Amino acid sequence: MTKQRISTPKAPAALGPYSQGVASGNLLFVSGQTPIDPATGALVAGDIEAATRQVIKNIQAILQAAGADLEHVLKTTVFLTDMGNFKRMNAVYAEYFTGTPPARSTIQVSALPMSAEVEIEAIARLPEKA
Repeated sequence: MTKQRISTPKAPAALGPYSQGVASGNLLFVSGQTPIDPATGALVAGDIEAATRQVIKNIQAILQAAGADLEHVLKTTVFLTDMGNFKRMNAVYAEYFTGTPPARSTIQVSALPMSAEVEIEAIARLPEKA
């Protein structure tokens, strides 16, 4: 099995020994993204809506580095520290995942890195190379 590390300065650097994304065959696995602004390395200020937008922008940057976009996402997993934020996170998520949305799981967790309120990971299909 061949693995290729996907990395971009347009998404936050990994906070540990992992890759922003890994491509293998026609699949891309995007590591969980929190609402870190890649320019500052800090969590974005604001509410769950602002946090969700930054998370999805980070995912988009990694997808683009691999030659894909949100339309290629097959599955996401959303981690929330407060399920009371589900409806508001979901409204922002729906702005980005239009058409046939990916399969998804949403899980409440007790804590996330840097005290983030949301983290999303994704699995995408890479476009065929011409």
